[in-house]
Amino acid sequence: MNDDATKGAARAGTAPLAPPTRKRPVAAVARFVAVRLAGLAVTLLIASLVVFGALFAAPGSPLTYLTHGRTMSPETIASIKAEYHLDDSVWEQYLRWLGGVLHGDFGTSIIYNQPVSTLVGGRAAVTTLLVVMAAAIVLLCGLAVGTLAGLRPGRLSRSAMAGATGLMAVPTFVGAVVLIIVFAVNLGWFPVFGAGGGALDRLYHLALPALALALASVAFVARLAQAAVRAELAADHVQTAISRGLPRRAVVRRHVMRNAAMPVLTVAGLTIAGLIAGSVVVEQVFQLGGLGQSLVNSVQQKDFPVVQAICLVYVAAFIVLNTLIDIAYTLLDPRVSIGKKDT
Repeated sequence: MNDDATKGAARAGTAPLAPPTRKRPVAAVARFVAVRLAGLAVTLLIASLVVFGALFAAPGSPLTYLTHGRTMSPETIASIKAEYHLDDSVWEQYLRWLGGVLHGDFGTSIIYNQPVSTLVGGRAAVTTLLVVMAAAIVLLCGLAVGTLAGLRPGRLSRSAMAGATGLMAVPTFVGAVVLIIVFAVNLGWFPVFGAGGGALDRLYHLALPALALALASVAFVARLAQAAVRAELAADHVQTAISRGLPRRAVVRRHVMRNAAMPVLTVAGLTIAGLIAGSVVVEQVFQLGGLGQSLVNSVQQKDFPVVQAICLVYVAAFIVLNTLIDIAYTLLDPRVSIGKKDT
């Protein structure tokens, strides 16, 4: 774009954000999405192999927990092995398990003698609500603090970012324990443990765990938002628009926030996906009875089917979120190419 066009755009308050791009053909978009979905399926298959095979590499045997350490006759042990297919090869067990998973059947819990899908489904609601609440805290607080710090540099901004840097260094379990001591034990504002019952009571019980899960991510997103806003404020087209006398508020709203939002929201989305893994620690500290706590207990008890199911759910959720974020970012940002024919 030549200099006259740049000046004209600045006077009109529409400074160019990126070079003009051609409208993407529907076929190219469909091809791009299909390739990403195929990659998602392959990744999930590899993840299922890792999840299934990792437990066989771990020490111990589920037979010990099935017999509760008691001495049994060879006939009884053979019957137990036949019931749970423990004498089959690893590949036979994997293919049988994978076929069941594709039909929503994760097997039967060795310890509780109940369908794994029932056990996992009953605990998934707590974990899902916990992650959603933590994600809301991350987006609202992280973006607000980072944006204000980027737009209004000064002592308050430096103090906020220094605090954010300190929070990023605090492990999740340490932050959870500190929150329990301060707000649950000393002040008595929140319950110490448990997920509660009913909609409002559950929100009340999960408020403190969600804050503990979100603390480090809030600080991370805040720093990213501050850096992105400051980078856009220093961009040539923003400085040109301001020097031409355009209202600063309009320039910030139209150009700075719009350009800074895309990379920040992308990284924030990946950070939110990482909350799924962090929920394991928080659930154990607060005894919430969700998937994370059930995973820890099942690992200790060598309840293979439950461990495999929960690990696969966690991995699948993380991979699916990452894939959706990648697709959304590529489709929404016109500056990103989706294929050789669309460059």
